[in-house]
Amino acid sequence: MARRILLFAAGVVTVVGLTGLMLTRPQRVDEAQLAGISPDLTRGESVFYAAGCASCHSAPDASGDEKLVLTGGRRFQTDFGTFVAPNISSDPEAGIGSWSALDLANALIHGTGPKMEHYYPAFPYTSYTNMTAEDIVSLHAFLNTLPAVATESDPHEIGFPFNIRRSLGGWKFLYLKPGWVVQEDLNDQEQRGRYLVEALGHCAECHTPRNSLGGLKRDLWLAGAPNPNGKGRIPGLTTNQLDWSEADIAEYLKSGFTPDYDSAGGEMVEVIENTSRLTDSDRLAIAAYLKAVPK
Repeated sequence: MARRILLFAAGVVTVVGLTGLMLTRPQRVDEAQLAGISPDLTRGESVFYAAGCASCHSAPDASGDEKLVLTGGRRFQTDFGTFVAPNISSDPEAGIGSWSALDLANALIHGTGPKMEHYYPAFPYTSYTNMTAEDIVSLHAFLNTLPAVATESDPHEIGFPFNIRRSLGGWKFLYLKPGWVVQEDLNDQEQRGRYLVEALGHCAECHTPRNSLGGLKRDLWLAGAPNPNGKGRIPGLTTNQLDWSEADIAEYLKSGFTPDYDSAGGEMVEVIENTSRLTDSDRLAIAAYLKAVPK
């Protein structure tokens, strides 16, 4: 009898273990999703700025054209440790110059690296997961036109147990949720704004509070959150907190000036460097979407 109980328990442990491995294994994009898509460099450049790639992956204190040199090195302090932005330049060894469009798609949509490793969600794939295949292919092509830099990436400074990457599979199971948060009946302009805010712009990564495991509290979407660096609070963008008109919001995203003729500060300076490069119609689409976000 005892032998049967032990065998049954061993079987249960084995099944649970195998199920856990299946649920937490890195996911990949079906290559067929990218088949037949031709890259558009103009589109790729627009995606590059809308997604804020240089804001994290250019060197600390880079300015002007230096921001197109994606050497990495910026440090982001969090409750889980310090994450260091990697080199994503076109260098085939130190950067991602050897990556295929599929490799980039796996990273953006599933947070999976070319060696089937989990990426930390400091890289905002929880937002990028909603990117279109056309935008990913075009972004890949544009990134390959940027300078190659042979600077090796610095490692993250993450302690136990957060340095166990396999555990990220469980985190993704809980919090990597493709699909739109705002699902109201939106018109075409608001849908474009939703794509720019929820996917490319990954605005919620800063403007939405997180739980103790770092997952976004979607029921408090864009409601504001503590600043990860511990200094102050990132403001909410819901209509009961941001009473600017759509024109005011669009102008702020273009020039950095508020309706009161104040100017953007902190991290928003770099955000506006990116949004100022978008079209007027895209900035208005962002504004229209923000006005459609429930309170």
